[in-house]
Amino acid sequence: MTGEEERAARAALTRVGEPGDAALNRWLDRYGAVGTLEALASGSPLPGVSRTRWAGLCGRARGLCPEADLEAAGRIGGRFVCPGDNEWPSQLDDLGEVRPVGLWVLGRVSLRLWALRSVAVVGARACTDYGAHVASVLGSGLAARGWTVVSGAAYGVDAAAHHGALAAGGATVAALACGVDVAYPPGNGSLIRRIGQEGLLVAELPPGAHPTRSRFVLRNRVIAALTRGTVVVEAELRSGSLVTARRALALGRITMGVPGPVTSSLSAGVHQLLRGEGQVVTDADEVVELVGAIGELAPERRGPTLPRDLLAPETARVLEALPARSAITADAVARASALTGERALARLQELRSLGFVERHGDHWQLAGAGEPTLQQVTEESLTPSGRVKG
Repeated sequence: MTGEEERAARAALTRVGEPGDAALNRWLDRYGAVGTLEALASGSPLPGVSRTRWAGLCGRARGLCPEADLEAAGRIGGRFVCPGDNEWPSQLDDLGEVRPVGLWVLGRVSLRLWALRSVAVVGARACTDYGAHVASVLGSGLAARGWTVVSGAAYGVDAAAHHGALAAGGATVAALACGVDVAYPPGNGSLIRRIGQEGLLVAELPPGAHPTRSRFVLRNRVIAALTRGTVVVEAELRSGSLVTARRALALGRITMGVPGPVTSSLSAGVHQLLRGEGQVVTDADEVVELVGAIGELAPERRGPTLPRDLLAPETARVLEALPARSAITADAVARASALTGERALARLQELRSLGFVERHGDHWQLAGAGEPTLQQVTEESLTPSGRVKG
């Protein structure tokens, strides 16, 4: 467990460096958070950065009050989680020198436990109705199967995925590019507040911090590392969602994409991903099959079962020998189906009892009412040889 002095120093450093600061992480490994903060306060340069950069970091380190940030987070039910804490998701350490210094978390449940079975669902902000529908169905389907849905609380696909998980009464985590007490984007304010109450909000930035363009991009690496797989639903060729997907690939995570219309520019990035190492998924079952445990298989996809599909091969061959609009003799059927007259006649009698054919004197033809229903022809009504029981 992280000591209180070290925790306070790490909390302070979230105001000093930007997310993913490799130099800051090297200093943490070598000097610890307290030693790094003391060096910044004294102005004594640490190795690995230019003099100009060091001066900028020292300027940010002046007048810090991490206790105030920790108290502000506590007032809204939040906390600061550090590497080494019981709640710290160890998979974030896979980011190496760009791992988070710590995470500000808002919500009642354990981030580590929820992250054990989690999937990221990301995509275009300006998504189509198709993209919003797919993301919502994926979110609800994954949540219903006990998986945590992780996204960025942005407009479009992110919001739809969160809404889907919440509608199913499931778990969802929003990784923010601002403080956990800042509802951004403002249009998703009610959604973000609801996630804070029913799910989890996580951020590398301290309370009150506002997002920037670079912070959104850097936030994506946390989404990729926190989860066992990333699904992209609609993304243009130049898209932050593809940044998340590529980071997930680099980390050895499962990366998936939902295909869309080839005429849509919003699916062009997904299709490019699928031409590489991305895997095609179309629903939550297929996602779980890829990221879940052995045996969590998606159901086999099959077309509708027709009554004639239940016929034995020889019986089906006799049925196919009958012309569409005329009647023929049993001998003609036998020749067309390469059977003896006796066997052909037996199969014709069987087909008549099942409602497939009609007999008119010595001639046979397809039944005028069309094919019987599945209720009339079932596997239970036939013996293994294809003959009618009884």
